[in-house]
Amino acid sequence: MGKIGIIGTQWGDEGKGKIVDILSEKADAVIRFQGGNNAGHTLVINEKKTILHLIPSGIFNENAVCIIGNGVVIDPKVLINELDSLNKAGVKVTREKLKISSNAHIIMPYHISIDLLREKKKIGTTGRGIGPAYEDKISRKGIRFCDLTDKNSLEEKVSEIIEEKNLIMEFYGGKKLDARKISEEYFEYGKILKEFIADTHYLLHQLVSEDKNLLFEGAQGVLLDIDHGTYPYVTSSNTTSGNIFSGSGVGYNNLDKLIGIVKAYTTRVGEGPFPTELNDSAGDMLRENGGEFGSTTGRPRRCGWLDMVALKYAINLTGTDCLALTKLDVLDGFEEIKICTSYKIDGKEVSYFTNDIKKLKNAVPVYRTFGGWKNVNYRNITALSQLPDNAKKFISAIEDYAGIPVSIISVGPERNAVLFNEKPW
Repeated sequence: MGKIGIIGTQWGDEGKGKIVDILSEKADAVIRFQGGNNAGHTLVINEKKTILHLIPSGIFNENAVCIIGNGVVIDPKVLINELDSLNKAGVKVTREKLKISSNAHIIMPYHISIDLLREKKKIGTTGRGIGPAYEDKISRKGIRFCDLTDKNSLEEKVSEIIEEKNLIMEFYGGKKLDARKISEEYFEYGKILKEFIADTHYLLHQLVSEDKNLLFEGAQGVLLDIDHGTYPYVTSSNTTSGNIFSGSGVGYNNLDKLIGIVKAYTTRVGEGPFPTELNDSAGDMLRENGGEFGSTTGRPRRCGWLDMVALKYAINLTGTDCLALTKLDVLDGFEEIKICTSYKIDGKEVSYFTNDIKKLKNAVPVYRTFGGWKNVNYRNITALSQLPDNAKKFISAIEDYAGIPVSIISVGPERNAVLFNEKPW
């Protein structure tokens, strides 16, 4: 299998969790390298749905170690609840099974409070404290996992920053927080999680030297990247392939293949431009058929046709080698299916993506229309050749526009509802 990276090529919610779960069967380690519990990866295994927010989707592979890298910001309460849920479901998470980078930053209560207070001015965040935690990391005021195990040091660091945070919360009309109470609470979390804390970069270097199979799991999608996404309607971390290396601690030459996950249509949660958005019955049908409600927030997702302009941008930006196409089955029942192949901006037709928000908001999609298909029993389909002809034409068109192959096709939420056009390893 080698060393494979998984990224989302749209605005997130592409179905990365399922693809990671499938590929993790061959992996020796699965590594999460960015984001926080604003992400949600939904898996359906033996007809049982599991939603993971922090722990890598490879947790169901008994032979793989799961690593939460230094590029992730972690709410320890959420992580502990996730561990409890997995243990109750019969998935025993041991210190050998899960490793957390000692350099990973902690989401503190004041981060969540500030995030929620700021959301009165809508950007579309999940209100989980992700952005404020990354702010403290960049301004060198963050609390890291290595700080949770030293009570005196933890209290000292929280005390140094709490006055500033209380002033911010007071400005927004929030309540002040007590440094000692926070320190005591989070030191207790440190006791629970201490066994999982490790120098994960060292572990990864060992795995690389032993030529182990590594799978790097991204969260969100390229169009939410803090630098390259539709700023300011983005997340607070780099979601592109470059952050695989800085967010985990491996060198750039330790990646054999990058798989981009793309949904057969496009969705977006929160505010921001969305050229192919459908505010009609077709959009409603995509949302209902696809169960397009956020796994973290429950918010209904905005839905639209597949945007090849945005996808090509993501591919070029990240160096994606092949695509995994998800939720093809959701298109079942449409008389016509469309793909956006260019935009009309200020009266001119363009085939490139722009980060200029004003232009993107006014972009009018130019579509290519395909015939639809319906009443397909996807449970009986085991090969690409068994798909309806129109579905095969749709996939071929994606490959033509993208300039790379579609190697994996998901035709349902279950783990085994997947077709391999060609093995991506």
